[in-house]
Amino acid sequence: MKIYTKTGDKGTTSLVYGTRVAKNDPLVEAYGTCDEANSMIGVAAGHLFNEFFKEKEEVEAVLHEIQTTLFHVGAELATPKGKEVKWKLTAEDITKLEQWIDRFDAEVPALKNFILPGGHPAGGALHMARTIVRRAERATISIGEEVPPNVLAYLNRLSDFLFVAARLVNLRLGRVEKDLHQK
Repeated sequence: MKIYTKTGDKGTTSLVYGTRVAKNDPLVEAYGTCDEANSMIGVAAGHLFNEFFKEKEEVEAVLHEIQTTLFHVGAELATPKGKEVKWKLTAEDITKLEQWIDRFDAEVPALKNFILPGGHPAGGALHMARTIVRRAERATISIGEEVPPNVLAYLNRLSDFLFVAARLVNLRLGRVEKDLHQK
């Protein structure tokens, strides 16, 4: 099987079940931005490869699970209205994110000021993934009432998780967070 199909050469792409839409369709923007966030989470995980810290295996396992779920979020967004979604987000998926947020947030110092994104390359990539997820959330909202249930809540919680995960990674790898007032 060839990787290129030439079917998108005129500016269209296929949704699940083969419906063709313009590559700038709001659905494509939403699931494409989820894919971009997924890739940035992969960059963050790659930066952790040669690093060692207390929760590393847990963080890597959680990031892997989130990448898998985010892939399914994209598939759910790419399924036309009225068609069967093969994998749907559930309230349990959102609850898992909340549990991970609580778990990781308990490990980092309480915030006293806004912090600047950055730190270790893995932490910086997690911050970047967070901002991409926020963009995916905005793109998903622009779809309108066709947004699948739980997708917006998942994306909202995911950006919160990525913020806390970036803070945890930076803490464990000895990168001091800089707040707005530090020079």
